[in-house]
Amino acid sequence: VLSGCGVYDGTEIHEASAVLVHLSRGGAEVHMYAPDVPQMHVIDHSKGQPAEAESRNVLVESARIARGKIASLAKLTTADHDAVIFPGGFGAAKNLSTFAVDGKDCKVNREVERVLKDFHKAGKPIGLCCISPVLAAKVLSGAEVTVGHEEEEGGKWPYAGTAGAIKELGAKHCVKEVTISFPAHVDTKNKVVTTPAFMCETALHHIFDGIGAMVKNVLKLTGK
Repeated sequence: VLSGCGVYDGTEIHEASAVLVHLSRGGAEVHMYAPDVPQMHVIDHSKGQPAEAESRNVLVESARIARGKIASLAKLTTADHDAVIFPGGFGAAKNLSTFAVDGKDCKVNREVERVLKDFHKAGKPIGLCCISPVLAAKVLSGAEVTVGHEEEEGGKWPYAGTAGAIKELGAKHCVKEVTISFPAHVDTKNKVVTTPAFMCETALHHIFDGIGAMVKNVLKLTGK
């Protein structure tokens, strides 16, 4: 499930690509979806500032990553899939929810909430990375997730405050590394698998490997 195209106003492209590579390596058949809604705003990624006069559609922008092969999130059903994965990027906190603005008081996009609840009810695994675990924390009461560490540690974990918001949402936060063994947390009860990814300032290959651990565990939980 994508949330646009570009870290500051949509899906983090490196994370989406890593998810797709690891799914391909795992032999999975993949379908991509995004909500057919306007973005919260558009960011000029060369300046890191909003482009005030622009507006974009989340589905249309997500199609860039999907190479055009994408459908509206409204068409995603548990009957047709064994698992669902949400890459990170600020789009998860801006377009799939209002977390970027409202924090613990955020609202989740209606279709995103439906998908999370439907997969959870069906006992099918849910994978999330970077900031997207906040979606599970909000929608799935008592879920265990990780966004990495709970302290910034000199800038290594610049978004460490997210862990506190996750706790306020009623979820359990589990501290995880991104660069060593077991960089993914598996909530076996809820079949929710999370990894910090770009919540940590580290080398790209470490993030790629951490996402691989998440994907591997999601596929393992499908039992196929």
